[in-house]
Amino acid sequence: MYNKIKTMNFKLLLIPFIVIFTGCFSDSENQYKFDVLDYVDPFIGTGFHGHTFPGATVPFSMVQLSPDTHIMGWDASSGYHYADSTIYGFSHTHLSGTGIGDLGDVLLLPYSGSDSLKPVGLFNKNDETASPGYYKVHLKNLDVTAELTSTKRVGMHRYSFTSEERNVMLDLSHVLQPNWGHRMEENRFRKIDDKTLEGVQKTTGWAHDHLVAYRIEFSEPFESMIIFNENEKVNQLDSKGKDIKVHFQFEKSEKPLLVKVALSMVDEQGAARNMKSELPGWDFEKTVDAAQNEWREALQGIQISIDDVSVKTNFYTALYHTMIAPFTYQDVDGRYRGMDKKTYTAPDGFTNYSVFSLWDTFRAFHPLMTIIRPEKAGEWAASLVQKYREGGMLPKWSLASNYTGTMVGYPAVSVMADAIVKGLVTDEDMDEWLEAAVTSSTWQPGWLENNSSPRADRVMSKHIYFKEKYGFVPSDSITGSVSYGVEMAYYDWCIAKIANAAGQLEVENSYLDKGKNYRHYFDKSTGFMRGKNADGSWRTPFNPKYSDHAESDYVEGNAYQWSYFTIHDVPGHIELLGGKTAFEASLDSLFSTSSEIIGENASGDITGLIGQYAHGNEPSHHMAYLYNWTDSKWKTQLYTDSILTNFYLPEPAGIIGNEDCGQMSAWYVLSAIGFYQVCPGEPVYSIGRPLVDNAKIEVPGGIFEIVAHNNSPENKFIQKILLNGEELTVPSFSHQTLMNGGTLEFFMTSKY
Repeated sequence: MYNKIKTMNFKLLLIPFIVIFTGCFSDSENQYKFDVLDYVDPFIGTGFHGHTFPGATVPFSMVQLSPDTHIMGWDASSGYHYADSTIYGFSHTHLSGTGIGDLGDVLLLPYSGSDSLKPVGLFNKNDETASPGYYKVHLKNLDVTAELTSTKRVGMHRYSFTSEERNVMLDLSHVLQPNWGHRMEENRFRKIDDKTLEGVQKTTGWAHDHLVAYRIEFSEPFESMIIFNENEKVNQLDSKGKDIKVHFQFEKSEKPLLVKVALSMVDEQGAARNMKSELPGWDFEKTVDAAQNEWREALQGIQISIDDVSVKTNFYTALYHTMIAPFTYQDVDGRYRGMDKKTYTAPDGFTNYSVFSLWDTFRAFHPLMTIIRPEKAGEWAASLVQKYREGGMLPKWSLASNYTGTMVGYPAVSVMADAIVKGLVTDEDMDEWLEAAVTSSTWQPGWLENNSSPRADRVMSKHIYFKEKYGFVPSDSITGSVSYGVEMAYYDWCIAKIANAAGQLEVENSYLDKGKNYRHYFDKSTGFMRGKNADGSWRTPFNPKYSDHAESDYVEGNAYQWSYFTIHDVPGHIELLGGKTAFEASLDSLFSTSSEIIGENASGDITGLIGQYAHGNEPSHHMAYLYNWTDSKWKTQLYTDSILTNFYLPEPAGIIGNEDCGQMSAWYVLSAIGFYQVCPGEPVYSIGRPLVDNAKIEVPGGIFEIVAHNNSPENKFIQKILLNGEELTVPSFSHQTLMNGGTLEFFMTSKY
């Protein structure tokens, strides 16, 4: 069976610089003594369709300062693609790994030797470097080297010019993906003095109503400031318009020019306060050091030991990518813009966040954070409920205080339920949490009528109406019926968990019943979850390999990739299929059948295929672990090993699909240390195949250590497991066991 496993079907690009291995550590005292930043490569994921960016940021921060090389199309989602050789400038907000683009706010470009209204930089890959909190590139045609770093709310630039001519363009018309409807709606700015200006801009796109205020300070006065509005030169120092470009000329000199840009999502006064609080001075090197030290501390949550440099680089880069989003979305004084576009002040101890890619991240990212950043995990769950208070509905891919309504169902309840069952939100009002969950899972036409967002009907989608009316979503009434149906069954099970915490038994039982609704879609004659029409007949024709990205019963996939989403009731699914043997045979078919995807408009998200398993998209992520419910648990180890080693490589194209705000990376982090949470909301981890030799996780009870004896690429199978010295008889253990600290020992072998 192993020789049937498919690997990447695209050409991988070379890494832009060599990561230097600082030594092999064999004894327990020295094995963790290395600089973790040496094993973080921000260029991983910037090729193929990973959609990451290499720029400067700090963990979970508002400012994500990075070069924009790609403006239009799918691969412009983060503003950067590794194959590019042009730079339009350096903007201060980005999305990491998404399949839709937005942001790219407040773009600057240094230049000399150009009289263009909109100069563009050219660069070679060997003139570009990046590490956590720092980015550097030489723009060969513009005779300037740009370096970037940041704090949480302030970006800092250092421009070193080859010639004495020093200019900077501020492009206030810049957005990412204008061909997908992202556009500037409103822009105003004013000069404060000959070193400072501030302004506010509003864009509409994926985020319908996105406001960014900014303050820009230069390290020295500019000699001239030339303003172009709609390509016409204007004289006013206070300007408004949708297409504004400002060119600054500085005194001729060989010394570097420094620029600071502070953001606020409220107003200019907030940006000024953020600047004063976080970066009042001009020490670029000190700011880099502070950013990189912040990353060193953040990346210490899991410490691994393995001699394989590729694995170590993949692991710590993946851990780095899990700390880009959600990002802080409030000023230093606690003010932020709510889902209703009103200004709020956060109480002490609360932080407002944006960029919740919930349909992606509930699966592995949020469970990982309950282990290594439990305070954040609880805070994020509470932030989702706060968004309900402001907007009347739990968010579904919230971005910049907007309901984007992207993807399936109401996944916020998964994050909430998992935080509850792990004891991270014990002081919260569970009745209110349950109210938020019930409201968001039942048909609310009044909310639709009163919500001005053009994407409101994607949040309160008609799928919910049909679920409440029939118990299932009819395929002849609306697209995506099966995907919505099976996922809403899981989300309703999560709401039962919230109801239990609230002590509301009747609601709990009602939602437990709704959690069985996935059974409506099971077709015994084919063994797949299949579209059902309103009259109860099956949708025809049917081919489990068929995909249509926009018009089918399956979202971004096919019947193979959606028939196993029964994570809250795997025993029930096994029963439907006729027992463990039939369940195993079904999984075998999934992983061993041909990788042909049928359909002229098949989803581009179906990548990373092993048979019809598609690791490049989230619905498949739990499937390799389902063999733990069969008598062939070694197949979980076989396939997780294959995914870990073939679909994650230390190269720009080394992520097999959209990175999706940390989800792809979180899968790697958890699986590489040997376990995965199949069902968020059920605080149990399923055993996989540890790729690393040793890992230590800081937990409330001290250290949870994972040891893989006799570990090697050949020895990918588990002979036995000891948990705190006692043999583990089932391939799972509880979250509380992990939090108590202890030792999990794997004894590896080449035989299954």
